[in-house]
Amino acid sequence: MHDPDAEDVAKAGRGDRGAAARLIARHTPKLLTVARRMLGPRTEAEDAVQEVFLKLWTHAARWQPGKAKFETWLYRVTLNQCYDRLRRRPTAPLEEAADMADLGALPDAKLDEGALGREIARALDTLPERQKAAILLCHFQDCGNIEAAEIMGLSVEALESLLARGRRALRSQLAHLKDFSGDGS
Repeated sequence: MHDPDAEDVAKAGRGDRGAAARLIARHTPKLLTVARRMLGPRTEAEDAVQEVFLKLWTHAARWQPGKAKFETWLYRVTLNQCYDRLRRRPTAPLEEAADMADLGALPDAKLDEGALGREIARALDTLPERQKAAILLCHFQDCGNIEAAEIMGLSVEALESLLARGRRALRSQLAHLKDFSGDGS
């Protein structure tokens, strides 16, 4: 398996700042997208990705080519950073949760693209962490099932189970949108 990052990772492991900068430039957009979708606020996502690259700098010398693609390792570290941050978030007391606005109700007006995107993001945010990660990797980051399973440290069958449960939950939560598709279907 040829890894296009192998040479730069080896150089970064020897302290080459230029190689590290190339890796950061090459992978930041994808990792930031995953972190934003997992965490929400851009600043928190940027902080998480920055932590990932700090780990890259300190662990690059120990990375073993051939075990997994370097990009797969970066995705895994990014997901772990997101999981850690999500677990550290304070949870709202039950009384506060009861006072939250109903985000599921939509006006009868036709949805615009921005509103549709926000509705999908809200639905994704209700999924359990692992289902959300599986959906994001496969449907938003264009990872195949094998690669996504490797990133998440799962068997392909376990990933497919997460995808199926996540898709069912999303279909259920977004069922009210079918009336707003604009094509009469």
